[in-house]
Amino acid sequence: MINKIAASVAEALAGVKDGSTVMIGGFGTAGIPLELIDGLIAQGAKDLTVVNNNAGNGDTGLAALLASGRVRKIICSFPRQADSHVFDGLYRSGKLELELVPQGNLSERIRAAGAGIGGFFTPTGYGTELAKGKETRVIDGKGYVLETPIHGDVALVKAERGDRWGNLTYRKTARNFGPSMAMACKQTIASVHEIVELGALDPEAVVTPAIYVSKIVKIERQATQAGGFKKAA
Repeated sequence: MINKIAASVAEALAGVKDGSTVMIGGFGTAGIPLELIDGLIAQGAKDLTVVNNNAGNGDTGLAALLASGRVRKIICSFPRQADSHVFDGLYRSGKLELELVPQGNLSERIRAAGAGIGGFFTPTGYGTELAKGKETRVIDGKGYVLETPIHGDVALVKAERGDRWGNLTYRKTARNFGPSMAMACKQTIASVHEIVELGALDPEAVVTPAIYVSKIVKIERQATQAGGFKKAA
């Protein structure tokens, strides 16, 4: 019997290895799998490459993962903001490598990995520092740069509902990068707020099919303040 439900976050993350490329869903504060990130810190895997839209906010979530010293490199499109002091300190001190990728390119590079596409030409970044060392072409009089897929070992995503096979649905903008990251990685670990019986999810509403999911773990929903941050305990 197929049953991908993990009894705990620790059980779900037990197989994450040192040196893994970990894709973490989330856009701003929407769809961040905070409990899975905290679990990864506790699990202890190190020398990680993290793929995310940004580089963490404040001192929690991704910022806490960076502060733990377990991340060697981050691939993202928006590393700096008003409260990105953890990233700023690590990057300026040479303790963290950064690969800066324009947001559309980041999304498409992840999608390309899941779709089995070997690369694509995009005008974004052409003629800039981001195109140095990459193949370029002029197509119909316009400059393009070749971008390659980003493959991952583990995707950590936040979903809304799931069943024991691992089929997932999402809540509104919390969906963001999760579905494409699940397709781009060797295994996907998803937190869900509700686990339902097989057949309870409308097949037309399933966004991430079970074939892309390795483990799901139920997380209790917590009240949030405006902006999406958890209230202090």
